[in-house]
Amino acid sequence: MSILAWLVLGLVSGFIGSKVVNRTGSGLVGDIVLGIVGAFVGGFIFNLFGASGVTGLNPYSLIVAVIGSVVVLGAFHAVF
Repeated sequence: MSILAWLVLGLVSGFIGSKVVNRTGSGLVGDIVLGIVGAFVGGFIFNLFGASGVTGLNPYSLIVAVIGSVVVLGAFHAVF
């Protein structure tokens, strides 16, 4: 995937993930970082269960990244 696709996927999935967990967004940069980290975490989790991770800029990858973002935010809130 190109850098622009990662940024778009990160922004959208980070925004959705932060809305699910926090009910507010985390800001532009925070949502992008959250979404990109969430995409990696979601891809890792999905690979553990035998499914494919992030495959490109498509709805399946968005779902994987949102689930990863929710997991990352849940872990963050559990620690802090």
